[in-house]
Amino acid sequence: MFQLVVVLNVLISLLCLYVAWQVWNLRRALATAVDVLTNVERSTYAVLNGAPNAISQGQLGIHGLRERYQQLELQLQQVQQVLTVLGLIQSVWSSALRRGGKSSLSRRLRRPQRQRRRQ
Repeated sequence: MFQLVVVLNVLISLLCLYVAWQVWNLRRALATAVDVLTNVERSTYAVLNGAPNAISQGQLGIHGLRERYQQLELQLQQVQQVLTVLGLIQSVWSSALRRGGKSSLSRRLRRPQRQRRRQ
């Protein structure tokens, strides 16, 4: 009977030793995982720490660019209008020259010069 108790105690001790060894391995694995996650968290924090400020600055920059773009669009429209008016003036001028008004037009242009010479 004594031998049976000793054998059972040895078996229980071996089983407990195996469980303790597995718990020890699990603790080491968990400690490694904690270290890795801590490093990942630090790296993520370092990268994303300035993100809100950068996003705000980007939004302000985009807002400014949109306003500038609208101003440039207005300027473009004004330039297009001026060019349209100049094109109309050129077409009227060239049609007046083609109709034979060249001599009358040149006479009109010469009169102020002659009058200036007389004075």
